[in-house]
Amino acid sequence: MEIEKERVYVNPTELENLSDAPFSGDEENGGSEERKTEINGNWIPATSITEAKINAKAKRRLRKNSSRDSGRGDSVSDNGETLKTGVVPTSPKGKLLDRRSRSGKGRGLPKKGGAGGKGVWGTPGQVYDVEEVDIKDPNYDDDQENCVYETVVLPLDERAFEKTLTPIIQEYFEHGDTNEVSEMLKDLNLGEMKYSVPVLAVSLALEGKASHREMTSKLISDLCGTVVSKTDVEKSFDRLLKELPELVLDSPRAPQLVGQFIARAVGDGILSSTYIDGYKGTVDCIQARAALDRATVLLSMTKGGKRIDNVWGSGGGQQSVKHLVKEIDMLLKEYLLSGDVLEAERCLQELEVPHFHHELVYEAVVMVLESTGEKTFKMILDLLKSLWRSSVITMDQMKRGYERVYCEIPDINLDVPHSYSVLERFVEECFQAGIISKPLRDLCPTRGRKRFVSEGDGGRLKLESY
Repeated sequence: MEIEKERVYVNPTELENLSDAPFSGDEENGGSEERKTEINGNWIPATSITEAKINAKAKRRLRKNSSRDSGRGDSVSDNGETLKTGVVPTSPKGKLLDRRSRSGKGRGLPKKGGAGGKGVWGTPGQVYDVEEVDIKDPNYDDDQENCVYETVVLPLDERAFEKTLTPIIQEYFEHGDTNEVSEMLKDLNLGEMKYSVPVLAVSLALEGKASHREMTSKLISDLCGTVVSKTDVEKSFDRLLKELPELVLDSPRAPQLVGQFIARAVGDGILSSTYIDGYKGTVDCIQARAALDRATVLLSMTKGGKRIDNVWGSGGGQQSVKHLVKEIDMLLKEYLLSGDVLEAERCLQELEVPHFHHELVYEAVVMVLESTGEKTFKMILDLLKSLWRSSVITMDQMKRGYERVYCEIPDINLDVPHSYSVLERFVEECFQAGIISKPLRDLCPTRGRKRFVSEGDGGRLKLESY
C-alpha cells in the first residue's frame, strides 16, 4: 500500500501515448475495484490515467482548431469545450470557396495574401510599375530602347486616290469650307499624287454649276502652300491641257472653262504670269490652244494681271442681298434694251438663287408702274409669261413678288400718282395670261374713286378719278 501513497511523476509524452490504450476510461471505471497500471516499474491509479487522456485530447483539439478555425470566432475553454462566437459555414459550397489552407498548417490566412486564384491580378490596390528591360534577356536588343513607333499611312494609288477624294470635293461643294478640306487632305498620304488634287477638282467643276467653279478656284488658291505647291499647280494645269480632248466629250465648253481657270489662277498668284508664254508656238492640240487663247484674252482685260473676281459670274447663295438686287436690276434693264427673253432667262439661271426670284417679280412690276408707255408694260408681261411657262420662277416666288408690291403700293403711289390704276390693269392682264391665280388677283388693292359735285352744274357728277 505504500506504493499507492507514493507520488509518481510521469512524462507528458508518455501520458499522450496512453490515449492509444486498448481500454477507455469508462471501461476502467466500470469495475467495483480500482485498477492499477504499472509504468516504468511504478503503479499508477486508473483515475490519474483517465485525467491524462482527457487533457491530451483537449490539447490536440486546441492545436487543431487554432490552425484551421482561426478567424471564425471559435475558441476552446480550459475544459476542452469549444465556444462558438461566430457562424460556421455549413454549406458545402461555402467550404469549397473557402480560401484558407486545408492542410492544417499556417495561420488560416488566404493563399498568397488574397492575390491568388483564377482571374486575379494581384492584391486589391496594387499598382504595377513599368517593367524594366532585362539586359540579361537573350532576346534583348540595344536599339529597342530608342525605338519610336509611329502610325504609317500607305500612299494612295491612282484608283484609291479618285475613290477617296471625289466624295470630299463633292461634299465641299455643299458646305464650302476650304479649311475642312485641307485638314482631311493632310490626314491622307497623297505622295506623288498631290498634283492630281487640282486636276480632279477642276474635272468635277466642269460638270457642275458656275458657283461650283468659283468654289473650285477658291479651293485651289487656299490649298496652294499648305497641301500643294506652285509646282504642283503648274503640273496639274499641264495635265488638264493634255486631257482636254477627252474632257470635251463630256463638257463641250471645257476649253473655254479651263482657260478661265488658268486666268483665275494667274490672277490669284498661284500660277506664274509667264505660264501661258511658255506654250506659245508649242501647242498642236486645238482645244489646248483655245484654252490658252481664252486665258490670254481674260488677262489682257485685267490691267497687269489684276485679280479676276467675276470670271465665273456673280451667282450663288453666298452673294450678298445688295449685290443680287443690283444684278437683277441690271438684268431687267438689259432686257428692256435688247428684248431677248432667252438671254434674260439664262442670266437669271446663272445667278443660282431660285429662292430670290421674287425680287425679279417685284422689280419688274415696279418698272411697269413707273413707266409711261405701253412698251415696258408689254415686254415685262411677256418676260413673266415666259419665265412662268418654263418653270424658272415657281408659283411661290411669283406670289411673294406680287404680295410685296401689294404691301408697298401706298408708298409707291406717293411717287407715281396713277400706280393703283396701272397695277390693277397689269394684274388683270397677268391673270388672263395665266401667270397668277384668281385669289392672288383678288388681293390686289384698289383705291376708291371719289366723285365731286359742282355747285353750278346742276348736280352733275364729275368723272375724275384719283
